[in-house]
Formats: sequence, C-alpha cells, structure tokens
Amino acid sequence: MLRFKKSVLFSSLSGLSLVVLLGGCANSPWAESLERSLAADPRLNNNPVTFGLPAVPEAISTPTTAQLPANFPGEIPRYQNAELIAVTAPEASELTVAAGQSTRTRWRTSDSAEQVQQFYREQFQTAGWQLQDRSGTASPAAAPTLVAVRDGLQVEVTVETTAAGTEFNINYQFDSTAATPPKTPPATVSETAALPQPGDPEFIGPVWPSDGAGTTASPTANPANDSGFADLNQAPAELQPYLTDLAKLGVLPLQAGGTATAQGGSFQPNQQVTRREFARWLVTANNAIHANQPARKIRLATATDQPAFQDVPATDPDFAVIQGLANAGVIPSPLAGDATTVTFRPDAPLTRQDLILWKVPLDTRQALPTATLDAVKQTWGFQDAAQISPEALRAVLADFQNSDLSNIRRAFGYTTILQPLKPVSRAEAAAVLWYFGAQGDGLTAKDVLAARQATNPTASQTPAVTGP
Repeated sequence: MLRFKKSVLFSSLSGLSLVVLLGGCANSPWAESLERSLAADPRLNNNPVTFGLPAVPEAISTPTTAQLPANFPGEIPRYQNAELIAVTAPEASELTVAAGQSTRTRWRTSDSAEQVQQFYREQFQTAGWQLQDRSGTASPAAAPTLVAVRDGLQVEVTVETTAAGTEFNINYQFDSTAATPPKTPPATVSETAALPQPGDPEFIGPVWPSDGAGTTASPTANPANDSGFADLNQAPAELQPYLTDLAKLGVLPLQAGGTATAQGGSFQPNQQVTRREFARWLVTANNAIHANQPARKIRLATATDQPAFQDVPATDPDFAVIQGLANAGVIPSPLAGDATTVTFRPDAPLTRQDLILWKVPLDTRQALPTATLDAVKQTWGFQDAAQISPEALRAVLADFQNSDLSNIRRAFGYTTILQPLKPVSRAEAAAVLWYFGAQGDGLTAKDVLAARQATNPTASQTPAVTGP
C-alpha cells in the first residue's frame, strides 16, 4: 500500500512538473510540437468510440428508416397502408438507372396478402398495364408474383405473409428494347411539303396525340402490333380484334413459358386453356370492365375461407379467384347446392360447355332459365344437344337470348354442333370476355378503352383498333 501511494504521488508531481515546464516554454517551437503530440484526435469528434466495445463500421450500419429511391416511377401504384422497410438498388440516389438494372423495394403492411394482391391487380388493370401472373410457375409454396409491363417499364409485385405481418416486394426495371422513343427533330419545310399531312386525301393515319410540347409522340417500335403480343395474328382473323382490345385493357397474360420478342410477348392463342387459367381471366376481365361498378365486381376469397373444393386448398396460388367464383355462385360447387362437385380439376382443359356455364351468369345477372333438350334444339338447332350436360343446357339457352352478342356466336361463329366436351383454345376463351351483359345493358372492352381515352387522352399513344 505504501508503494502504491508513492507511485501515485510521483505521477502527480511528474504531471505538475510537465505543466509548469510547458507553461514556462509556451512560446518555444519545442513546446508547440509537444502540445500537438498530446492533443486529442479531432476525428473523434465526428466518430466517437465507446471504450471496451468495438466500433461499428460505417459500411454496414443500417438506417432506421428506408428512403424511397429517387428513381421510383410515379406511375407505380402506392399501397397507402404500407411502410417502406428496405431498398436494394445499384445506385438508388440517382434519378435514372441504366436499362435492365433492377431496383427492389420491400414494404410491410398490417393488411392481408389478398388485399395487397387485389389492390395491385386492379390498379394495374385500370391503368392499362400488360399483366402476367406467374402464380403456379414455381413451386406451390412460392409466393405468387404479378408482373406488369407498360411503356418500357416492368414491375414485379411479390406478396408473402411473414411473422411480422404481410410483406411485399416491388421490383422495377426499365427495358431498353421498349424504352420511350426519343423525340425526332422538326422536319424541314421541304421535307414537310413532300409528305402527305393530316387532312390530305393521300394521308394514311393514325394521328398520334401531341406530347404537350408541340411534338407529335412517336408510336412503338412495331406500330402494326400495339397489343403487347407478337403472336395474336396466329389466332383466327375473326377473333383478333377481341384479343387486341383485351390485351390493351391488361386482361390477357403472357403464356407461362412463352417467349418475348422485340414485338411483344407470347400469348399462344391456339393452345388449350386450363380451368384455372380461365377462372383467373374471368374474374380479371369482369372486374376490369366493371371497374366503375363495384356492385358488379367479383370479390376475391380470403385465406380464412373454407375451401369449396378438395383440390383447391387455401395454399393454391389461384385459391382467391376460384373460391371467389364459388362464393359468388358463378361456378358449380357444394356452396351452390351441387353436393357432387367436390373437386375443381384446376389443371384440366376447359370445355365448351363449361365456358358457357361459367360466363353466362355474369351476363344475365339473374337465375338461369329452366331449359329442356327440345328448347335448345329449337333455338340453336344443335344436332348434338343431347350431349350437353343438364346444368349447361340452361346457360346455353340463356346465351341464345343475346342474339349476335351471344358468347357461342362470338367464340365459335356459325355452327350447328356445339361439341360441348371439346377443349377451348386460349383465343376462344378470351373472345367471350370481350363483352359482359345482356342486349341493351352491356359493356365491351372497346367501350372501356374509349372511356379511358376520353378521361385521359394522353394515357395511351396507340390508336384505337377497329373492333367487331
């Protein structure tokens, strides 16, 4: 103890002596050098270190609140009841990103995954995005992904349920092959005089709307095909106008596994359509055409609903759609009193009679009439009427009341045989979705497109297609 006290006393005297020494030599160069060597590191003012704990490197520190990237496109819908929790971007602070670079934003909400999915599907459809649903293309456990493309911008929305609640990713990137074309310089007087102008008898349209700056907007790289698909010309000629309108409306998805080209994606119109695919299209088209009539929309089911079919559990990627149709009584199920229909067979081909049976209730909006085999023979004149199932007979008879707007005439043209069990092609299935309603009280995809154009003339740079 005595030795410790002596050591402390010696250290104190030494320090006092050093202070006296510095005070006496304050003006000498040697003193100034010594003072600088003993001064605190000024960098500690900006980067304080807690002694005994390692410092956190600046490179791995995480902000408490994520910031929305400056390049986040304003046309992407924002879910109101959601907070941004993470951003992954090559250079998120820049105003633009190179074509092909993907920026990922992750969000969290207290709402259900079904609410988020329905919100983005309806918002994209209303705004005229080209939709591709990748549900079911990966493993059944994978979260469904909705892909929307418009004007060179591709957006992917993936929704999943986590322990913290509902979280979803919004990934976006700009496509160099479909980027907005640059404005061309004004033509010279001689060039303008040499070309037929709008109003001249020799001018061949269309007239593209102005961009607001006096410059005529340029069409897409393939003005002959403004539907977003490269293979719609493979469909029967009579069905192509229907498909084009529906594609513009954002109802038709890219075929799973289909290839995309510079002219657009692949729809494969002559391939068979599955029951799950048509169920998805039916709900999408109905809700898009009746976007301004909520009472006519089909409500998607929630994960808490009791499954109506044994082979479509709540974990199925199309459960919300298929169960929603069953809940509404649009398709046969035990909920509608058909106790024998306990399976849906989602991946089986859709037949002609099921196409009519599912679609007609959304046209008539009332109970289907009582039908007999003789009544169908007398109205339609079908030679194979006896092959139509009893429940489909009612829908076939009701469809006849729509005359030339009937689904059968629109999809199959004039025919004296229905071939009720024949699989339906993707083009035929899409054609019936072009019109919803009865005579004098119905809407076509063309009507919705025209209304959208009248509301927002600059929303699209593509001319209206002359439909049937």
